[in-house]
Amino acid sequence: MRKILFLLPFLFFYEINAQNKLDYMDVFQLEWISDPQISPDGQKIIYVRNYNDVMADKSFSNLWVVNFDGSDNRPLTTGNQNDFSPRWSPDGKRVLYKSGKDGSVQLYLRWLDNGAEAKITNLKQSIGNIQWSPDGKHIAFNSFVEDKPASLVALPNAPAGAKWAASPKYIENMTYRFDGAGYLKDGYSHLFVLSVDGGTPRQLTSGNFNHGGDYCWAPDSKSIIFSANRHADHEFDPANSEIHEITLSDRSLKTLTKRQGPDGNPKVSPDGKLIAYVGFDNAYQGYQVTDLYIMNRDGSSPRKIISSLDRDIENIQWNSDNKGLFFQYDDKGNTLIAYSDLTGKVTNLTNNVGGLTIDRPYGGGTFTVASNGRYAFTHSTPDHPADLAAGVRGGGEAKRITRVNDDLFTQKKPGNVEEIWYKSSHDKRDVQGWIIYPPDFDSKKKYPLILEIHGGPFANYGSRFAFELQLFASKGYVVLYTNPRGSTSYGAEFGNLIHHNYPGEDYDDLISGVDAVIAKGFIDDKNLFVTGGSGGGVLTAWIVGHTNRFKAAVVAKPVINWYSFVLYADSTGFFYKYWFPGFPWDHVDHYMKRSPLTYAKNVKTPTMLLTGEVDYRTPMAESEQYYTALKLNKVETALVRIQEASHGIADRPSNQINKAGYILGWFDKYKGK
Repeated sequence: MRKILFLLPFLFFYEINAQNKLDYMDVFQLEWISDPQISPDGQKIIYVRNYNDVMADKSFSNLWVVNFDGSDNRPLTTGNQNDFSPRWSPDGKRVLYKSGKDGSVQLYLRWLDNGAEAKITNLKQSIGNIQWSPDGKHIAFNSFVEDKPASLVALPNAPAGAKWAASPKYIENMTYRFDGAGYLKDGYSHLFVLSVDGGTPRQLTSGNFNHGGDYCWAPDSKSIIFSANRHADHEFDPANSEIHEITLSDRSLKTLTKRQGPDGNPKVSPDGKLIAYVGFDNAYQGYQVTDLYIMNRDGSSPRKIISSLDRDIENIQWNSDNKGLFFQYDDKGNTLIAYSDLTGKVTNLTNNVGGLTIDRPYGGGTFTVASNGRYAFTHSTPDHPADLAAGVRGGGEAKRITRVNDDLFTQKKPGNVEEIWYKSSHDKRDVQGWIIYPPDFDSKKKYPLILEIHGGPFANYGSRFAFELQLFASKGYVVLYTNPRGSTSYGAEFGNLIHHNYPGEDYDDLISGVDAVIAKGFIDDKNLFVTGGSGGGVLTAWIVGHTNRFKAAVVAKPVINWYSFVLYADSTGFFYKYWFPGFPWDHVDHYMKRSPLTYAKNVKTPTMLLTGEVDYRTPMAESEQYYTALKLNKVETALVRIQEASHGIADRPSNQINKAGYILGWFDKYKGK
């Protein structure tokens, strides 16, 4: 009896200890903040609070409002619905937002003093970016306009009551399907303007061009400045947008830029004299740094402002005094908010912006600025997804305002994340990475290692929260994620080391990272595993075709055959021109040298393929080719087809669980063998 009584406290402790680690179902406990909008006077912040619903298997969102100092935090909307894109009226008395609470996404106007609300649209098509006119009288938005072409043939109709096959899809556009959207309807996106009192929206733009890009109002509310590719060959030259201005009174259009390359994110200075925008002179490289430019209001005297940063500039916003701009950029796996005067002098304001891709530690995040220099942004570190934070230009450190996951993380302990720098075996170049340790890590023990590789390839991982990787760590694996050459946030030269050379020496960067972690002494080098999605799937397949060091691999949503990919993916006008020296039939050897399929004969590693059924970015056929090749070579392999999933497999919470579960299941199957 004494022995049983002695064991009971131990068993109870063990059960509690096992429960304090993140598990699959915790994806439904996570919340995250997005799209913070600070009021014009900087006194309040409206933000979107997101959560996953376990019964609906969907993400929902509501609007909350809080004072700048963090007090009086309360909901504006509630319910299992999606309320998003809040936008303050210029006088700060009303908020415009989008919501699907009535069955389709429409625009709603809410008065903040009494909570009164009006639904001001009843549109059949989706609503894109929304913006108030500076005088508060109109709302601009972009939306799709269907344009059915005349029928090619006159076919008879089915007799009444007959059950004929569905009509064929007749396709003439080069881009006829897109990941996440499926097969595209015929038509184009256009700009509209709507009275704030409601009524019928008026279409501003016309022509067979898409106008779904960035835009802004002129300060006098009489015109809109927007970015669009209105060139006749826009399908074949997709990265050649210009800045245009359209006048509301007569819809007259003026094109303000003319260089070869993308010009976007136009913002007119408060005094109406200058237009700031971002872009680059097109060099047809795989990676090109996006710079900040200004020009006179009529399009004359365009000039680059910042010459010293060598980082991609995003989300530009004028200061109210017309003397400079706020913006965000990524540097060494971290996202910062900065300010530049018109001479190009840059001052960093804060860091740790992000946390919107809760499954993996990608960049992202956003911020807004009030007229008095106060700003609000999404804030993330490796131990939490996006929370709300706020600061003041010149006012010291920013302050974290919300902690929406404290209820979870007081019970569930995420693994510690450590930054690591190491030398690549290829050229001794410094490479940055991060190690996630199991929550109960003991340096005297030996742990299996998972190398997790980011996609893109022109993207970056960083010091941000990642539920999927934390889940791997909670199951007893040490996780390594890195930014090999080609990753963004390290400048143009580092990013273009893989130009027409991907995969290539990025393989050496990744393997050197594995060796650096093994050298720390707590890794079981007989239990190494590797996985990655999209571009990371490409590199995972490349790795198992070039080494047998890993016990098992999961190749998620990969490109296996570059020849088939550039003719089958959803951006055919882009990939062959920027990632390759030309058409595949003119460069067969080059395409196949870079294709993991070429090295399938070398693979001995047990390899799982995992892809969404309706992935049009890296279509299922890519995974099927590799699966069949490995089967023919008698390699232990499996194919997981995630149902109803596009390239963003984790768009459904249950698919985050499915993806992580199958990866861990495959690795557990071979661990210790």
